[in-house]
This record gives sequence, structure tokens and C-alpha cells, in this order.
Amino acid sequence: MSHLVSEQLKKIKRTIPEQVKLVAVSKTKPIEDILEAYKAGQICFGENKAQEMEAKYAALPADIEWHFIGHLQTNKVKYIAPFVSLIEAVDSLKLLKEINKQAAKFNRQIPCLLQFHIAEEETKFGLDREEAITMLESEAYKKMKNIQISGVMGMATFTEDMQQVQREFIHLREIFNWLKSTYFPQAESFKEISMGMSGDYPIAIEAGATIVRVGSLIFGERNYPATE
Repeated sequence: MSHLVSEQLKKIKRTIPEQVKLVAVSKTKPIEDILEAYKAGQICFGENKAQEMEAKYAALPADIEWHFIGHLQTNKVKYIAPFVSLIEAVDSLKLLKEINKQAAKFNRQIPCLLQFHIAEEETKFGLDREEAITMLESEAYKKMKNIQISGVMGMATFTEDMQQVQREFIHLREIFNWLKSTYFPQAESFKEISMGMSGDYPIAIEAGATIVRVGSLIFGERNYPATE
């Protein structure tokens, strides 16, 4: 197993342009694997369970940048609020309010991405344009001082049809452009498009991704415990 992670990581990095950030998706993976990737120069890691992320944060080097990439329940925000670098999947005003509230306790401003539902399949989470408008024009949002909307995130349909995946990624880029011109024309921090995973990240980069989330190509397939 040794050095496999660092070798895979180097391979992936050669395929990613310098201006695109690689999030190594380390969910369910042990500390040793993350440390190996870190020693090979990887700084940014993605987790989808708040308490697992909190435990890993405590056990690993302090300069690691942690991205929360899964669906975040409001009652779990408190576990990651002190240290999280980016919450990639904000899909409701309720969640945004909680992030703002918890960030205030630590005198932080937490960067967030708005998750949009771009897949043709029925996935559970993600905003549509109307919901985004309602959120961004709400009085509650306008009063928030401890969050920063930094861009958008989306997940393509799980399919072999790469043309469909490409269409969905282009659609997310169009949503980003619309939000940028309508709501964030002066905000330099509104710049991220997080899309693309192990199976489709090259297509995402081509479509304008600034962040890609790659897990199994770096760490190998995930072993989920039987209880899940």
C-alpha cells in the first residue's frame, strides 16, 4: 500500500492545470493515507461527515485546508465551524443561517459555495434558480456578516454518457456567470466553480471548473463499513 497514494496523486496532478484546485476526497480514508498525500504536497482535502472531519483535523497538520463536500445537516455545522476552509454544498437558507451563526461564535467568515441541482437524475440536494434568487434577495441573507458566497458547486448525472455530463457542467458554468453578473459583479471572492469527480474531472476542467474533487483515483475505492 505504501507510496501508492503519492504516486497516484502525482499522476492526477499532471492532468490538472495550475489554476484549478484539486480537492483530494479523503472521506472514509485513514489518517495514514491523508498524511501520505500531504507529504506528497497535497494541502486540500474533502470530507462529507462533520465529526469525522473534526477528528481528522485534530490529528493532522494544522495547515491542511478542509473542504466539506457532502450534504451538511444544520446540527452538525458546529463541529466544523472553527476550522473549515470551504463548505461546498449550501443548499438552503436554513443551512446558510446556521453557518453564519456558528461562524460568528469563532469570529470567522466562512466561505461557502451554493449547490445547484444540475443532474437530470433526481438527486436529493441542490438549489434551482428560483430558490437561489429567493435566498440571495432575502433580508436574512443580506444581514449575514459571517459567510462569504464564493461560487457554485454541482454534481453531474452518474452516467456513461459524457455528452450529457458535459452539458450539465456547461449549465453550471452558465449559472455561475448569471449569479456573478446579477448578484456578485464587484465581489472578487465570487470565483469558484466546483464540479467534476474521479470519473469526469477532465470534462469539468474543460467546461470551466476551478475546483475538482477527486477521491478514488487517488486513494483507491472506498470501503464503506457494513453498518452504512
